Amino acid sequence: MELSKLAQHLGGSAIRAMYNEALKMKDTISFTVGEPDFITPKPIIDEACRCWEQGLTHYTPNAGVLPLRQAIAEYHKNDLNPDPETQIMISCGATEAIQMALFTLVDPGDEVIVVTPAWPNYFGQIGMTGAILKVVPAYEENNFVPDPEDIKKAIGPKTKVIILNSPSNPTGAVIDKATCKALADILRDQDIYVIADEIYSRLVYDEEGYTSITSFDGMIENTVYISGFSKMFAMTGWRLGYAIARPDIIRNMTKLHENGASCLPAPSQIAAAVGLKQCLPEIETMRKTYLERRNLICSLINSTPGLSIRPPKGAFYAFTNAKELSRATGMSSMELCMDLLKKTGVVTVPGSGFGDVGEGFIRITYATSTENIKAGFERINGYVRGLGL
Repeated sequence: MELSKLAQHLGGSAIRAMYNEALKMKDTISFTVGEPDFITPKPIIDEACRCWEQGLTHYTPNAGVLPLRQAIAEYHKNDLNPDPETQIMISCGATEAIQMALFTLVDPGDEVIVVTPAWPNYFGQIGMTGAILKVVPAYEENNFVPDPEDIKKAIGPKTKVIILNSPSNPTGAVIDKATCKALADILRDQDIYVIADEIYSRLVYDEEGYTSITSFDGMIENTVYISGFSKMFAMTGWRLGYAIARPDIIRNMTKLHENGASCLPAPSQIAAAVGLKQCLPEIETMRKTYLERRNLICSLINSTPGLSIRPPKGAFYAFTNAKELSRATGMSSMELCMDLLKKTGVVTVPGSGFGDVGEGFIRITYATSTENIKAGFERINGYVRGLGL
């Protein structure tokens, strides 16, 4: 008996493909998965342990425990100012929040605009809804920030949603205030929803800081704001994200969530609320460490023949231009990453996995120790020397 066409044709992530390939090998240095190498702050761990010890392990409300929603509302009181009872839903990571938002906002045949290079899960999530992916490329010469005019041209009668990811995975691009305003001016009068994936918003390195699309007049009402605790408190394995939106959107997202993940564990939710109250200073400690690593990895990339990069302004990814290396070897970015893995044990992600515009680039994460970064680039430089470059 044949399996569903959806399951058979749904694409996988190049990130996970390289990660899984590396598991078959020994002595690898991984620059693949975007996962903080810090330990979850102790107050969060302690609170989770207290919950387990006291038996707080029962089902929770579908929208999430109220103390966590209240803590999120307090955290966002100066920007989104959401009602904790009607405008916040806790999800199984930001990934599920995005999926629930898409299922809530689009019907089969609707168009969803995505700026590429983009996190590959967007492509699969859109496909699962039956909606049509519409790509708007962003380019290195503009620091991978989308051109508002390109987005304006891409909007058509079937366009229902645009996903804006800033800071970006995989490029680290941060949409500056002027571009955000231009996008808001375009989108405000359109019957288009915005999914604002801002999970990396606390990891910004530019002096200008961070501007959310929701900060402009008229944008909050039609925006689903997505964030979570994975990057904020090094809680990737805890699987806690959240969405903020107007009540009717959250109500329908919660119905979908009820019929899928259903609810999230009480200990992790209660512990995350403690994190928002006690651990915010630790985010700045992580940010400063990432900034030091970013500066190091950019220096190493730009001193390696065949590679170059413009310093990313956010997140913890170095989207590295390897076009010269590809031309010299005749290899695609996927072939180059596989060859590098097999010959050196260094694991990177091909840029083509983030959309066609990413061909010729490789993504290297610096969410790893300085020692790993230096050791990895010793191997990469040895590989390049072996090519005669």
